[in-house]
Amino acid sequence: MIAPTKNDIVKAYSIVKQYAHCTPVLTSQSVSKILGCNAYFKCENFQKVGAFKFRGASNAVFSLSEDLAQKGVCTHSSGNHAAALALAASMRGIPAYIVMPENAPAIKRKAVEGYGAKIFTCESTQEARERELKKVQADTGATFIHPYENFHVICGQGTASLELLQEVTDLQAIITPVGGGGLFSGTLIYTKETNPKIEVYAGEPQNADDAFRSLRDGVLYPSVQPNTIADGLRTSLCPLTLSVIQRYANGILTVSEEAIVEAMRLVWERMKIIIEPSSAVPVATIMQNRGVFEGKKVGIIISGGNVDVEKLPF
Repeated sequence: MIAPTKNDIVKAYSIVKQYAHCTPVLTSQSVSKILGCNAYFKCENFQKVGAFKFRGASNAVFSLSEDLAQKGVCTHSSGNHAAALALAASMRGIPAYIVMPENAPAIKRKAVEGYGAKIFTCESTQEARERELKKVQADTGATFIHPYENFHVICGQGTASLELLQEVTDLQAIITPVGGGGLFSGTLIYTKETNPKIEVYAGEPQNADDAFRSLRDGVLYPSVQPNTIADGLRTSLCPLTLSVIQRYANGILTVSEEAIVEAMRLVWERMKIIIEPSSAVPVATIMQNRGVFEGKKVGIIISGGNVDVEKLPF
């Protein structure tokens, strides 16, 4: 699969802007002072389904030909991508079939059902997910929309940085979280092909540092038993996202679980916005790597705000 270009992301935006929110960019003098940089928060926690994932899902769904679309779409996901694909499919008026592991949070199952998708439950292993999905695909003829190893999904995720750079024209750095790498690679492509001087980093939990090691060693490491509160970042990169990261990234920086919780609490208390642990990772990264970001104008992509308020870590 070839990597998208900036032009592909611009083309995707003509679709995405019809269905997704143009999310706000917020600032906080007190948070910027604590972080030691001028921070601009691109708030995808205010996106439909509460996460950036709707950008990629809507672009993938509305890019399908009429013939393919009528058979529906399918995926395996325990979280935001499942909800995003279900909503995008319902907006196009086509079926969505979602394979979810048995341990998926009840609140996320409820959201997916609420958007009208049909859920298939499987054991909570990657093998079980893929096996069940193949069965669903064979039975329905639906198109598999991968959460990040998909050209149209990556293009859609890149539109968040397109909006950010339209609004804040003189950024010196941008940071995102990294799990499977769809958001990070989309951000890298759009940003670096717009202005190569802008530094682009990703933050990753130390307890799930497969992307950090993959970039360092040039080997695609799987995510094995990641033990992190940042549940959205427990997935591995794929060959496509790794190739983009190797080409463009200024670096991947890792952070402790304690720093993630501290950063999450900081944003909740000072900015009065709800962010999930995965979204707190870039903020924690700046806190733990002051020398890299000090005094710069930094765009932070807040990836989502879907958090179980019954189980807050503070």
